[in-house]
Amino acid sequence: MKLSAYFVVAIVGLGTLTGCSSPPPHLAPQPNVVLIVVDDLGWMDTGFMGSSFHETPNIDQLATSSVQFSSAYATSPVCSPTRASIMTGQHPARLRITDWIPGDDPKNRALLGPSDRHELPLATVTLPERFKMAGYSTFFAGKWHLGSEGYFPEDQGFDINLGGHHKGTPPGGYYSPYENPRLADGPDGEYLTDRLTDETIRFISSPRSEPFFAMLAYYTVHTPIQPSTRHVDYYTAKAQVLPDAGEDSHVREHGAWVKRRQDDAAYASMVAALDENIGRLLGAIDEAGLSDNTVIVFTSDNGGLSAFAGKNGRSKRATSNVPLRAGKGWLYEGGIRIPLLIRAPGVSAIYARSYAPVTSADLAPTLLDLAGIRASDAGFDGLSLRSLLQGGDAPARDAVYFYYPHYHVSGSVPSAAIRTGDWKLIHFFETGNSELYRLSVDIGESNDLSATLPDRSAALEKRLFDWLESVDAQMPMANPAREERSQP
Repeated sequence: MKLSAYFVVAIVGLGTLTGCSSPPPHLAPQPNVVLIVVDDLGWMDTGFMGSSFHETPNIDQLATSSVQFSSAYATSPVCSPTRASIMTGQHPARLRITDWIPGDDPKNRALLGPSDRHELPLATVTLPERFKMAGYSTFFAGKWHLGSEGYFPEDQGFDINLGGHHKGTPPGGYYSPYENPRLADGPDGEYLTDRLTDETIRFISSPRSEPFFAMLAYYTVHTPIQPSTRHVDYYTAKAQVLPDAGEDSHVREHGAWVKRRQDDAAYASMVAALDENIGRLLGAIDEAGLSDNTVIVFTSDNGGLSAFAGKNGRSKRATSNVPLRAGKGWLYEGGIRIPLLIRAPGVSAIYARSYAPVTSADLAPTLLDLAGIRASDAGFDGLSLRSLLQGGDAPARDAVYFYYPHYHVSGSVPSAAIRTGDWKLIHFFETGNSELYRLSVDIGESNDLSATLPDRSAALEKRLFDWLESVDAQMPMANPAREERSQP
């Protein structure tokens, strides 16, 4: 068996997969698919990725039977663009959904962000629509944030929608009453994370003759940070015995402050409730006898919320992404590198970790490929990871690209980035400057090499701008109001 240089793995029970026009022979007849997307879960927020403060035994257990992607990236440092990418397999820049919906572009900064879309176009064929065309039953629970009435999950290919609407945060908070137009209130005090899991378990446990695609898009661990009462006392006590972090608790990042240590008990209790519910979900899949023919994906939509520039921002910095730099809203690694686990039938991974760069745009082609659903006309920007999941080579790609032409409350400014091999370049549109990093020796992006390697920087910058042109990206523009004020 040929192993990619990016892949360290012990795998048994592999079948030989053929073209995606027919189901892989070890998937009989077509696999169920459960796609779990957590909101704002950072790269270091789970035990299997190295957190010592957060405890996630159920997610860690899932990791032991999954391929773990150490270099998985969200296609955007904020939620809506990444979610659009997951739904379509296309890059947010191509879709013209480049900010969270509806965004918050200020009018008093040097640049004006582009006027991007506030909904996923109905003409775009979505992942659930492709599953439906292949005879799947489709289900959605949780956060949607891809458009208002007329653009909800039920308008984009899902048979059932419980909780998905235009808001990016739970309007009534994490305890019932939820004030959610697509989710009936539960008993007073019911926790939203529990409820969404209950609904998903009810769906997957229902008898049916057709395979299913179920997407569980948790609102957690997005703000408001509202602790799980079952877990908060434990983490409060755990935080109290941590040594004083002193001046190392936060670090300055341009105009923001970034949290450097995981010690927030309320946030940790939300992670614990998430983990508890992942355990319940996996248990229900086992109990229903579906484990041997169900693909499970566990991921996040962007990096953890660790940076904030506004007033009272200290209370809104929930986690730390160290050793990565910055967090949600930024194109530094902390804003875009995310956890990703994929467990597929026929692959028993005692320990499997891939270091190949992959993105959330890869999920759609991968899941369709695993199900044997032809999608050759899809116009995907993402690539199928099926071969890699078998222990073969990573998909052939020369670079991954990121584009966030907006300002964000995390303190970030309009920027774009390219990663190719070990090298990553970030371009900042305000100043026109670029920063260059070699991630294999500097994962924390602390040593900018752009001045010492100007030719490499220039070449990567050209590739980045050529790509932006190829996807017809909408560019930020100079703010005429600011230009007028700057005139003598």
